Amino acid sequence: MSQPIVLGHDEMDEVHAEFEALLAAAGDCSDEDLPGTLDALTSHLQSHFAMEDDWMSRGEFPPRDCHAAEHAAVLKSASEVRPLVAAGNLVVGRSFIRALAEWFPAHATHLDSALATWICKQRLGAKPLVFHRRVASH
Repeated sequence: MSQPIVLGHDEMDEVHAEFEALLAAAGDCSDEDLPGTLDALTSHLQSHFAMEDDWMSRGEFPPRDCHAAEHAAVLKSASEVRPLVAAGNLVVGRSFIRALAEWFPAHATHLDSALATWICKQRLGAKPLVFHRRVASH
């Protein structure tokens, strides 16, 4: 991911930045470090998704079932991949990390941004504002 995904909800943006950093570390880690790195990534996902699921439930976010179902599917995949990696199947671990990297931008852009907007409207009565620096192309 070239630029971090920023949605205008500070807590969500912070947890997403943590996730992106862990994901980058997982993609670059050695084979020896892959099982531990995958464990750290999975632990982060569990707390990350629990936090968002709680926000959706407490805020009565209308599409929460669809959003939470995506979270559950990712956690299910992680729980299936971890023992395979621990047994030495590093290919499936690397594949899972790539799949997460491909999945996350669309999830954040569509589902998480809708949640950020919902929360901000409830708390502040307005949509979040996000400013992005233009990157000059040469």
